[in-house]
Amino acid sequence: MTEQLNWQPSISINNLFRRAKIIEKIRKFFSINGVLEVETPIISKRTTTDVYIVPFKTKFIDYTLNEMDLWLITSPEYHMKRLLASGSGPIYQIGRSFRNREIGRYHNPEFTMLEWYRPKCDMFCLMNEVNDFLQFILGCSSADFISYQDIFIEYLDVDPLSANLTQLNEIANKLDNKNLITAEKDISTILMIIFMIIIEPNIGKKNPCFIYNFPSNQAILSKINSSDNRIAERFEVYYKGIELANGCVELTDPKEHIIRFEKDNDIRINNKLPVNTMDDRLLEAIKQGISDCSGVAMGLDRIVMLALNINSIDEVMTFPMDRC
Repeated sequence: MTEQLNWQPSISINNLFRRAKIIEKIRKFFSINGVLEVETPIISKRTTTDVYIVPFKTKFIDYTLNEMDLWLITSPEYHMKRLLASGSGPIYQIGRSFRNREIGRYHNPEFTMLEWYRPKCDMFCLMNEVNDFLQFILGCSSADFISYQDIFIEYLDVDPLSANLTQLNEIANKLDNKNLITAEKDISTILMIIFMIIIEPNIGKKNPCFIYNFPSNQAILSKINSSDNRIAERFEVYYKGIELANGCVELTDPKEHIIRFEKDNDIRINNKLPVNTMDDRLLEAIKQGISDCSGVAMGLDRIVMLALNINSIDEVMTFPMDRC
C-alpha cells in the first residue's frame, strides 16, 4: 500500500491567523518609527562569500538557450545596501531567504528574514531600537546588555580579545566534546565554538540578551571600533535559547570590503569550498557612497515561535522542507 502523503500544512490554521497578526504588528512598529518597507529580488547574479553559509545555485536559460548562473539570496543585505546608497533612508524588508545545509528545530532551508537598516545610527542606537521592537512584539521585559569580552570573563575567566591557543585549549579540555575544538587552530573558530557550547545556552533565559563588541576576527561586514582595533561593532541577540538577530555598524569602505571578500575566498580555497565572485554591483554602490548606518537581520519565524510559545520552526511555517 502506498504511504499517504502528508499534504496538510504543519502550522495550525489558528496559528496561521496569529502569525499574520504578528506580521501586521511588525509593520505597525516600522510605520510608527518611520522606516520604509521595500522589496528586493530573491534571485541574484552574485552571492555571499561568507565561509559559514552555503547558498543555493540555479541557472537562468534564455530563449537562445544561453545559460547564466544565479543564486537564491541568503539575505537581502546586498540589495538593501544598494538602496541605501541610492538615498532610500531607513528601510526594512520582510522576505524569503535561502540557506543550504540548514535544517532542524530552528532552521529550514527556506525561511523568512526581517532585515532593517537605519542611517546615522550607531550600534547602541540600533540595539535600543531592537530592544524596543522585541518588547513591542513579544511583550517581554527590557533586555540585558553585555560585551563579548565581559561574558567570556564572567563564564570562563578568560579575555577573548587577548586569549591564545594554549588558554583556549585548556578550556576545551574540560568539555565533553573537546575534540571538536582541540583539532582546530583558528582562534576565531575556537571562540565561536566555545561561545556556542558554553555561553549561548546560559544567556537570555528570562530577558533578551544582547552580546556586543565581538572580536575583530569575527567582524564579517561590520566596522572595526576606531578606539580599539580588537573590537568589531557587531552584536547578536539571544532569548530563551534562540539566536534571534545579528546586527552591526555597517562597513562603508569599499577597499576594506574587497579585502574581506578576498580573505573569505582564501579560506574557501583552503577548505576546498567553491570560490564565490564578489558582488560588483554592491562594491560600486559602496564606492559611490553609503552613509554611516547600522543594520540588523532577524529570523522572523523564530520571533513567531517565541510569540506563540512554539518549540519548532516547522510549526510556524505552512510547508517546511519535509512537506514542500
